[in-house]
Amino acid sequence: MTEQNTENNNVVVITGGSRGIGRELALRLAAHGDRLVLNYKKNAEMAERTLADVRAAGGDGITVQADIETVEGIEKLFDTVAASYPTITGFVSNAAASAFKPVDGIKALHFERGFNMNVRPLVLGAERAAAMMPHGGRILAVTSYGSQRAFPTYALLGAAKAAEEAFVRYMAVEYGPRAITVNAVNGGLIDTDSLDFFYNRVPGMAPVQSVIDKIPLRRPGKAADMAAAMEFLLSANAGYITGQVLNVDGGITVVAPPYWADTSSPLRDAVLPADSAVTMPSYGADGDSGDASGEAPRS
Repeated sequence: MTEQNTENNNVVVITGGSRGIGRELALRLAAHGDRLVLNYKKNAEMAERTLADVRAAGGDGITVQADIETVEGIEKLFDTVAASYPTITGFVSNAAASAFKPVDGIKALHFERGFNMNVRPLVLGAERAAAMMPHGGRILAVTSYGSQRAFPTYALLGAAKAAEEAFVRYMAVEYGPRAITVNAVNGGLIDTDSLDFFYNRVPGMAPVQSVIDKIPLRRPGKAADMAAAMEFLLSANAGYITGQVLNVDGGITVVAPPYWADTSSPLRDAVLPADSAVTMPSYGADGDSGDASGEAPRS
């Protein structure tokens, strides 16, 4: 077991903290001796396993079962946190879910659930978190590149993530005088089970490889790529960064058609020769899981 840093007073609340990006972040923070509050909705066994791994890595913490799609769930989460820790230093709004449908297929229920699950936990959670940060702290929203670019069936989640990024800017201004920074980490194609769900279980979706071919770095991201950026923004090294959106997307949001992947020789050979496979570092990461309901996975 890694020796725990007993001088570390960091307490970070992570929604959807038992798996995927949330789990990867928790393990990184645990290596610094942080205490983690791991929120989950249903899978207590997975949450406890993640907490055990957090402790093995040198951290500590608690798990909190709470359905943050509801106001009552958000209150339950932070009431439980307050009962265990008088102050916190970080809040990460990570859990997400949505229905993937064309705009004409979005019904009132989808709209309400999409914003209740994605936007409201950030806003109400940040209010509770900020009140527990008397000496300053960090608030992070996890968003996705659908907030900036339009692609099939992503309108609902993309709009919700764009709303989160707008709130990040407003909260950065209002919480700044309290030494609280507020930022977002915007992920591209991140190789968790959520990616598999979107490309393999949404009927008629384009093949994932057709999108990967257009990413400048020529690979999907990993949960570790997202967690590394989040770890930085939660650290003391990011103390003068607030109100920003950090894209972790392999460059996909800076390209536009015509794509290099769609060119042919001799032009294609200038950037993408015949043997264009690039061996990239491999990062281990657990993914998120989904179901067949037509909605994205949630924690």
